[in-house]
Amino acid sequence: MNHRPTILLAIDTSTEFCSVALAISSAAHEPPQLYSRHELTGATASLRVLPMVQEVFAEAKLNLSACTALAFGAGPGSFTGLRTATGVVQGLAFALQVPVVPVSTLLACAQAARARDAALTRVLAVLDARMHEVYWAQFELDLETHNWRTVQPVTLTASDAINFPDAPFTLAGNAAELLSAQLARAPHLVSIDSLALPHAAAIATLGLSALRAGQVVSAEDAMPVYIRNKVAFTTAERLARAAHA
Repeated sequence: MNHRPTILLAIDTSTEFCSVALAISSAAHEPPQLYSRHELTGATASLRVLPMVQEVFAEAKLNLSACTALAFGAGPGSFTGLRTATGVVQGLAFALQVPVVPVSTLLACAQAARARDAALTRVLAVLDARMHEVYWAQFELDLETHNWRTVQPVTLTASDAINFPDAPFTLAGNAAELLSAQLARAPHLVSIDSLALPHAAAIATLGLSALRAGQVVSAEDAMPVYIRNKVAFTTAERLARAAHA
């Protein structure tokens, strides 16, 4: 009996990159076919995301109507970027009547690092949150299931308040420069992968696993994870922070 393949579209605009990936999976034990686009778009991600969606479907020689599920980088990340990805995914999910998989952008950093170095099993994922703060989380790979386990859930702190793992780890994400002084004193740091960002290919891989586990939401329940409620300081607060810097 032939089973219809799972065709999952993943989108991320949580950083200055616009990232889209199409994953076609026929069996859970086999790696999916991946078609992706990943571009440095800055604030213009909203203009590129749908053309990039069209490009990956065209490359795969499929119509958008073939899509069976959607995944997106749910955060943390840029407030505007998270809204962009969420809005696009909600609109597509409503139109296609398919389920949605929200994926942590920090977990996507860990997955991207793992894709670049199959030997690593412990990742500290850190993303620049601006205003001298960072989003961070710790993950360990279960070597039996090949699924990630969360050691430290997503946290927002000052860049000098991170708890480093007490075992060998890789730093993933775009905040290495912010953490340079602390990293110089981190005894268990093995490597730094500043290119391990929330790429849609990593989100697609994670999304497929979550989809098989039934970890999905409906279009109306697909919401971003902001973490920070306050996205800007007043002038007085900025001056006060500068005085204590």
